[in-house]
Amino acid sequence: MMKTIALRDLSIGYKQKNGEKVVAKHLTASVNAGELTCLLGSNGVGKSTLLRTIARFQPKLAGEVLVQDKDINQYKESELSKVVGVVLTEKVDANNMTVHELVALGRSPYTGFWGRLASQDRQAVDLSIQQVRIEKLRDRMVHSLSDGERQKTMIAKALAQETPIIILDEPTAFLDFPSKVDMMQLLHRLSRELNKTIFLSTHDLELALQIADKIWLMDDERHLHIGTPEDLALSGVLSRFFEQKEIIFDQTTGLFRIENDYDRRIKVIGHGHLFSMVRKALLRNRILADREAETETYIDTSGSKIVLHRPDTPPIAIDSIEELLQKLL
Repeated sequence: MMKTIALRDLSIGYKQKNGEKVVAKHLTASVNAGELTCLLGSNGVGKSTLLRTIARFQPKLAGEVLVQDKDINQYKESELSKVVGVVLTEKVDANNMTVHELVALGRSPYTGFWGRLASQDRQAVDLSIQQVRIEKLRDRMVHSLSDGERQKTMIAKALAQETPIIILDEPTAFLDFPSKVDMMQLLHRLSRELNKTIFLSTHDLELALQIADKIWLMDDERHLHIGTPEDLALSGVLSRFFEQKEIIFDQTTGLFRIENDYDRRIKVIGHGHLFSMVRKALLRNRILADREAETETYIDTSGSKIVLHRPDTPPIAIDSIEELLQKLL
C-alpha cells in the first residue's frame, strides 16, 4: 500500500515566549491509502495537537511531516488544499446555504471562493453527494439538518475537494450511538471504495476497535503505538492502556468492559444470552454471578425464564431482570 502521510522523529507542541512546550516527541509513523486510521488516547495527551500538526494548522517543533513523500511545509496553501481535506468538530456558519451549496464550497481550491462552477465541478459535487448517500438532503437548508446529516454534508464537501487525504477531528462527537456507527461505517467504506487515506481522532474506542483498519494509540507517556486493532490486542498494548483506567480489555473478543467491584456472590446456573444478561445486571449491583458458588439462594437461567430458588420456599418464575433485582436487593 502507498504511504500518504509519514512522520519522521516528529516533535509537537507550542512555541512560547520563554521557549517551547513539548507535548510529544520522537514520533515516527505512517498512514496508507485505502485505510481508515483512528487516533486514540486519553484527554490531554496531545491527540488534537498531533492532528493539527499533520494538517499544518500549527507548526511542528522538530522532525518531519511528509505528505505524499514531500515535506508538508514545501506545499503552497493552494497546493495543499488539493492534497489534504480537513473536517473539524466546530460547526461551520452556513445556515443560510443549502446542502448542495455547502458541498460546492469544496471546489473552491479549483474555482476560488466566489468562482463559478464549471461542468466538471458540478459533476464532482453531485458525485460527492451520491457517495455519501445524501441525495434527499440536496436542497435542504443547512440549519434544518440534524448533527449526523450536517456531518455527512461536511464529508461530502471534503470529497468534492478531491483530495487523496481526508483528516477529521472527532467526527462522531455530537452524534447518537446509531449515527456514530453509521458515520464510522461510511468513512470506512469511502476509504476502501475511493482508495482514500482517512485519518481521524475519536473518543469512541469500541467503535474504532471494531471498524478501523489501523489504530494510532497515544498512551499517557505520549508514546505512539501503531497497528491493526488485532495486533495491538495480541501485543498487550490495549490491555495495558485500559488497565490504567480500571477497564478490562478482553483479548478474546477484542472489546473492553468495565471492572465492577462486588460485595457478595450468588450461584447462577445456565449459559447463553439470558445468563449473560443476568450476570451483567447483578454485577452492576455489586453481586458476582458464579456457577461454582455454594449459596442457598440461587438463580436458574437454563430455561426460557429466570427462576429464583430460595431455601424453604417454592421456586419463583421471574418475568424480568428488574423483578429479579427487586427480590434480591
